[in-house]
Amino acid sequence: MDGCRGALLRALFCCLTLLLVTTNWSRAQTVASRDVDLQLVLAVDASGSVDETRFDLQKEGYAAAFRSRQVLNAIRSGPNQAIAVTMVQWTGPALQIQVVPWTRIGDEPSAAAFAAAIIAAPRQLFGGGTSISGVIDYAMTLWRVSPHQSTRRTIDISGDGANNRGRPASLARDEAVRKGVGINGLPILELDPELDLFYKSNVIGGPGAFVIAAQNYDTFAVAIRRKLITEISMRAPAATGLHWD
Repeated sequence: MDGCRGALLRALFCCLTLLLVTTNWSRAQTVASRDVDLQLVLAVDASGSVDETRFDLQKEGYAAAFRSRQVLNAIRSGPNQAIAVTMVQWTGPALQIQVVPWTRIGDEPSAAAFAAAIIAAPRQLFGGGTSISGVIDYAMTLWRVSPHQSTRRTIDISGDGANNRGRPASLARDEAVRKGVGINGLPILELDPELDLFYKSNVIGGPGAFVIAAQNYDTFAVAIRRKLITEISMRAPAATGLHWD
């Protein structure tokens, strides 16, 4: 009888030990799976107001930013020294497409490869209105297909017009923020000099959310580089035209 009780206790002890080891391993895997510091969706305006020259200037600006040493230094400044990025083209409420898949960037070769992918990605949308709410809703679906984990998730929206299709941008923004996603904006003021005010009130949201405006498409490259450095490193830039929640 004592032998049976001893065997039962030993079996119970083994089970508890296995459960403890499994739980600790699972927790370790969860921590380890956070392999990047930030998951970033880059949303590029492809609406009717964006002609081919303007669209190419956007692409070239993003590509130049990821080739820059300053952006790479910002990426390498985090605990994981890496971020995950994807690019989306957007126009109307149901017109969005992921044109560059989720990519882990942690060194110069991966940053250069992502820049090359941006340049190689053809324009796939050509008008249909300007639905900022639509691209926010679409971006929220992309976390499910990301192979990465991070403590921060951000949507980076650039465009040259206010929301004129679909539901109000502020509603989509508020839903995203409630789910822990931040939204930053880069309005291009060439067609609407006060577009930054719309972005501040209706588009950006979450802790540290901000706007950096480009006066026109020719200055887009400089603006997007500053913007990426800011949102990747989470350092407050010493610049005007910023809005923080």
